[in-house]
Amino acid sequence: MSDSSPLRRLHHVQELDLNLDRLRDEESNIPDELRAARAEQERLNNELEDTEITLEGIDKRVRQQELDLAGTREQIARAEEEQEKNAFDARAQSQYGSRIQMLSERADEMEEDLVPLRERQRELNERAADLRAQHRALRPTLNTLEEQDDARVQDLRAQGEADRQERARLVGELDTRTVREYDMIRRAKKGLGVVEIKAGRCSGCNVNLPVNVQQKAALGKLPPVKCPSCGRFLIRLDLA
Repeated sequence: MSDSSPLRRLHHVQELDLNLDRLRDEESNIPDELRAARAEQERLNNELEDTEITLEGIDKRVRQQELDLAGTREQIARAEEEQEKNAFDARAQSQYGSRIQMLSERADEMEEDLVPLRERQRELNERAADLRAQHRALRPTLNTLEEQDDARVQDLRAQGEADRQERARLVGELDTRTVREYDMIRRAKKGLGVVEIKAGRCSGCNVNLPVNVQQKAALGKLPPVKCPSCGRFLIRLDLA
């Protein structure tokens, strides 16, 4: 079989395809350091988001409690003013005094309730600030790693450019239908559309091939002979 035969050219296309597959696999193989940095960034983002959501709820409760407390203190002030203006006897003084005491007790309870809320608010603000600081500290390292990975990917793509051009040239010289069928077989058969006959067997699925199939495949003519078991194109490379 001539080195320039269509089937040998198709086999060479497959060699190029396999190398391009390898480069693509390498491209998607993210370095461990970058993967870890991305995971840490995601963890910080998620934790900061959760912290800010919780803080928002605490802030709302604190604001409402402070408004309620301020309103109660205003009621106390008004009651004291009214007591001074209108309480002319012991009974009135007692009534105003009871109301002022009740409002004061309510205000004290509100202030007590605010203590743990404000402490939680302080803790969450500190936690959010710490997470933002960690995020800022991580950013330069992550940016450097991302730039390095971009360079790595570009280098891999540059390595494959010659193969892509050579593949396009070879495919342009081949029968379109054969190339299309080869592509379909290769996608379905783990990257191998053309396989060599070795010791009378299909090297793709290891089935023992009938003699007439081997003889026909040895001619290297189109359309290519297919393995009766796995359906791949068969080629004899040990022939001159």
